[in-house]
Amino acid sequence: MTARVLEHPPAEEIRLEEVLHALADPARLEIVRFLAAAGGEVPCSAIDLAVSKSTTTHHYRVLREAGVISQVYRGTSKLNGLRRADLDRLFPGLLDSVVNALLSDGRGRRADTGPATPPTP
Repeated sequence: MTARVLEHPPAEEIRLEEVLHALADPARLEIVRFLAAAGGEVPCSAIDLAVSKSTTTHHYRVLREAGVISQVYRGTSKLNGLRRADLDRLFPGLLDSVVNALLSDGRGRRADTGPATPPTP
C-alpha cells in the first residue's frame, strides 16, 4: 500500500502574489488564524468553517498550492500546519502582520477571535 502524498511547492517556488491571493479570502484567513493559534498540525475537521465540505477542501488546496500551509496524511486524517519557517524566511513579518491584523479591530484593540479557537490542552 502506498502512502498518499500531497504536492507542495518547494520554498524557492513560493511567490508573494500567490500567497497574497490565498490570503485574500475570509475563510482562508480563518484557517490561517486558527493554525497560527494552534501552533502545530490540526485536522481539517478541527476548523469549523461556515461553507460546504467541497468549498472547505478548495480553500485548503488554495492555501497548500500557494505554499501557506502544509498538509500530510496521518492514517485517515489530513493534518494541516502553517509553513511559518518558509514564509518568515521569504517574506519576513508577513505572516505575523496578517495574524495580528486578524486579531485586531483596526484600532489596536483585540477583536473577538470567533468560534474557531483551538481547544486548550
